Amino acid sequence: MFIVDSHCHLDSLDYENLHQNMDEVVEKAKQRDVQHLLSISTTLSGFERLQTALSQRQDVSLSCGVHPLNVEDEAFDGEKMRRLAQNPQVIAIGECGLDYYYSADNKAKQQRIFAEQIEIAKQLNKPLIIHTRAAREDTIDLLKQGGAQKCGGVMHCFTENQWTADQALELGFYISVSGIITFRNAQEIRDVIQSVPLDRLLVETDSPYLAPVPYRGKQNQPAYVREVCEYLAVLKGVSAVEMAQITTQNFERLFKVNLLTARQA
Repeated sequence: MFIVDSHCHLDSLDYENLHQNMDEVVEKAKQRDVQHLLSISTTLSGFERLQTALSQRQDVSLSCGVHPLNVEDEAFDGEKMRRLAQNPQVIAIGECGLDYYYSADNKAKQQRIFAEQIEIAKQLNKPLIIHTRAAREDTIDLLKQGGAQKCGGVMHCFTENQWTADQALELGFYISVSGIITFRNAQEIRDVIQSVPLDRLLVETDSPYLAPVPYRGKQNQPAYVREVCEYLAVLKGVSAVEMAQITTQNFERLFKVNLLTARQA
């Protein structure tokens, strides 16, 4: 099997108690058929550190972006981001979007920086990785206003309602499923995922957060995306091998990468 973890935060894992370094995390994932990772940045300085640490790895891709909860961490520099994101290891712009759940007093700033990142994604023709929480209408509105359908993207760690999924799919976006889908209280999300076509689904960990059952309560890691893939396969009525193949092909299509060589290895 060849599984892709389409969203993990390799710079946020526990390297004091659980892992020695990022290389070990990647190898642990490979032992469970997780053969490629997309490591997500949330600030530009964080991206630069990730790029330095992972520049020699062919099995880890990068995103470059500013998370809505990190807009106060650094002054946003669109020109710097555009330059950094041109690195060939960067296959996506983000994680970006809106979060009014944890930070509702800087909505205008979040919206401005999100809109700028949509524009950069279009200019570089790289898809967006979207975070949205308690802001679904504004998120969809800004994607439409910004012409985000031109670059495409993914609604990562999907926890929204049917309307949000429908709007995202209409824009040509993909829906990414995390370990939340295995939680007992996530029936509404499972119902929405049932309606999403197989050719629009990705799987992710969002590690170190949201470890799936049976690891819930522990720190998440890319190796655990296998449980997400297997659970999603049962939900959608296909085999785990088929789901791995489908979501890997979807990843390749969305992010314009070819993992064929690695899959044949």
